[in-house]
Amino acid sequence: MTETTPGWLSSDDLEQARAQMPILYVEAVPVRVDDSGEVTSVGLLLRIGPGGTVSRTLVSGRVLHHERVRDALLRHLEKDLGPVALPRVPASLQPFTVAEYFPTQGITPFHDPRQHAVSLAYIVPVTGDCRPRQDALDLVWFTPQEAVSRAVQSEMPGGHGVLLKQALAHAGCVI
Repeated sequence: MTETTPGWLSSDDLEQARAQMPILYVEAVPVRVDDSGEVTSVGLLLRIGPGGTVSRTLVSGRVLHHERVRDALLRHLEKDLGPVALPRVPASLQPFTVAEYFPTQGITPFHDPRQHAVSLAYIVPVTGDCRPRQDALDLVWFTPQEAVSRAVQSEMPGGHGVLLKQALAHAGCVI
């Protein structure tokens, strides 16, 4: 049986893998929708980065070896939003976009100094009570207009602001 618990690679093995090949991630834009399915708010996590900087991010994480994309998405949603967030993962696992993160800035709008990563990005409505866990400090709900404001976008490093704008455009939000 294949081991898929967190820590699937040691820190050294993960660093070596990151240096040699792209790593697969999933990212989720948690949203609240009204009865007609229109996005009314977007949830952004507040985190402290390795350098002590505070930033706003999306739900994000690696897909483990021998783990289905759907399972990885649910695992990261529960890890970041809590066990009673009640996410509604789409029936079709076609992402709204594929984001390619490079360690070199400027190749795409997405940057991760640690690695070359490929991320499947999803919009996921949540209906339950969201309480951030693990390394997230807080979850703040913004209207779509607030989420794309210059102030909020400036707090989203590595291209997450671009990804958020793409998600809202895909969901038909007129900003």
